[in-house]
Amino acid sequence: MSTSMLKFVSKDQKGPDKRAADDRRLDFDEIYQRFSDTQAKDQASRCSQCGVPYCQVHCPLSNNIPDWLMLATNGRLEEAYQLSSATNNFPEICGRICPQDRLCEGNCVIEQAGHGTVTIGSVEQYITETAWENGWVEPIKPAVELDLSVGIIGAGPAGLAAAEELRKQGYQVTVYDRYDRVGGLLIYGIPNFKLDKAVVNRRTDLLEQSGVQFKLNCEIGKDVSFEKLRAQHDAVLIATGVYKARELAAPGSGLPSIVPALDYLTANNKNSMGDSVEDFDDGSLNAKGKSVVVIGGGDTAMDCVRTAIRQGAKSVKCLYRRNKENMPGSQREVANAVEEGVDFVWQTAPEAFLGDDRVTAVQAVAMRLGAPDETGRQMPKVVKESSYKIEADLVIKALGFDPEDLKEKLDTSDLKVSKWNTVRVSWTSMMTSIPGVFAAGDIVRGASLVVWAIKDGRDAAEQINLYLENKLAEAQSSAA
Repeated sequence: MSTSMLKFVSKDQKGPDKRAADDRRLDFDEIYQRFSDTQAKDQASRCSQCGVPYCQVHCPLSNNIPDWLMLATNGRLEEAYQLSSATNNFPEICGRICPQDRLCEGNCVIEQAGHGTVTIGSVEQYITETAWENGWVEPIKPAVELDLSVGIIGAGPAGLAAAEELRKQGYQVTVYDRYDRVGGLLIYGIPNFKLDKAVVNRRTDLLEQSGVQFKLNCEIGKDVSFEKLRAQHDAVLIATGVYKARELAAPGSGLPSIVPALDYLTANNKNSMGDSVEDFDDGSLNAKGKSVVVIGGGDTAMDCVRTAIRQGAKSVKCLYRRNKENMPGSQREVANAVEEGVDFVWQTAPEAFLGDDRVTAVQAVAMRLGAPDETGRQMPKVVKESSYKIEADLVIKALGFDPEDLKEKLDTSDLKVSKWNTVRVSWTSMMTSIPGVFAAGDIVRGASLVVWAIKDGRDAAEQINLYLENKLAEAQSSAA
């Protein structure tokens, strides 16, 4: 083992410098500064190189974290990048938006021992940005071009990861997406202060240079039939993600100025990219000067409250029915939101929405945590006679996402789905009930993390490759 490691006993944990809250409230620029060379080496050297790397165990991609931390410590950054990108198609994206506090960093051995975790995500971002600057990130050049094609429905992280892996094998890959840009929620759902869109566009350009074809503003089932798509390709991957907003069954929930989180975030992101967005321009999806209430406790809710602050909201409150310790969102994001001026109202839920021609208040009720449910989480219970009003000019519902009815959208009765409308696959083959049609990402597992979508996309690409190899072998055997 390199003697440059195990420095957690002499070097304190230090994250990257963060812009002051008063400054970052005024724009949508990323809030964390990149590590300097010295900072990155110092922080990477804190790794204990433990025998059982729990950081790797708890990473969905099984990233070889201890080894690329050691390489970074010793200045072998090109090798560190090659090792990092061997298991992760988008390390610079995961370094920015993964909830490391719940995954790798949260399970770091020295964190559990009380020394403070290794800042894995920030080092990962540093390594990849260095790789881009030095030209180490190159387009794919397959050893052989195959006369077999794969059509991918959805240009989000699962679809893009699969596209890259399939191009490495030499397949002709076409990605179809109903929106006008590549990236899915990376572009439309995540604000710039967490993920600058230039980072996503850079990867898109690289995929195009690698030979991946993109057909945008193309909705399968509407602009092109699903059957026609299947006829055009030797295999198809469904990676549409989940976009249908969950509803809140409460009196007044249909009032104007009560909006789904994704509509709100998409409008802001499009405006930031220079698009003309009518609902943003007329104030419908703009928090400027308003009393904003966001309902939910996940990362999407954190994106909404922090966006509202930057739009110039008069006040921003986040209502969550459980306590801070039980919220599903990143604690790091909560801390950033508090610094920026968000008011969290814990153990509170909306009982009704008040107003005539638009919402003017949320009738809220206090909650207490009762006995655990089958998942082990304490169930929230209403505290009797605890209702009160919270002023609101704009209410944003960040309650999660469900799949759309793909059987109806694709006009196929052969596609088997679960009772939640997620697509059923064999987890060993990633194939759906339709031969030659595979699925990956949120449309299979439900709304989840980007890192899981990348994992699923890579797994699907591997299985598609095996399927097409077997199909080709069978054809050659029949011809012989």
